[in-house]
Amino acid sequence: MVFSAKTRACIFFTNEAEQAVRFYVSVIPNSSIENVVRADREDAALVVEFSLAGTPYMALNGNPSYQSDHSFSISVLTDDQTETDALWGALLKEGGTAGQCGWLRDRFGLHWQIVPKALPILMSKGGRAAANVQAALMNMSKIDIAALEIAALQ
Repeated sequence: MVFSAKTRACIFFTNEAEQAVRFYVSVIPNSSIENVVRADREDAALVVEFSLAGTPYMALNGNPSYQSDHSFSISVLTDDQTETDALWGALLKEGGTAGQCGWLRDRFGLHWQIVPKALPILMSKGGRAAANVQAALMNMSKIDIAALEIAALQ
């Protein structure tokens, strides 16, 4: 067994760690499962080590009463509206719930922030433009880049 990363964020699941990880690596480009640890060949995974776009994580099956919250989320910086829309739709599929300002909770209970690169660029302008972008953002669920760009010009 080779451990490629010295540190990894650990994501806790009740019993669907492997299913969740297989889904995540299918929707985030350049992602992979690195290692699956089972007590026995036929048992469910105890630990799944994986990377999402090069960032290492570990999924752990554990306490069935545990509930994920916003204190841990994965933030994905998307290139454009097309990528934002595709990732947003994939993560909400089959029972996810949309939140405010680019936040969502997927069907496995994990929280995500889907953030187009345009948002930090527009916010970095400062002043009235940034204030207008922030105000527009507060009224969004999935982030709409065109609407933010319009807000920055007002």
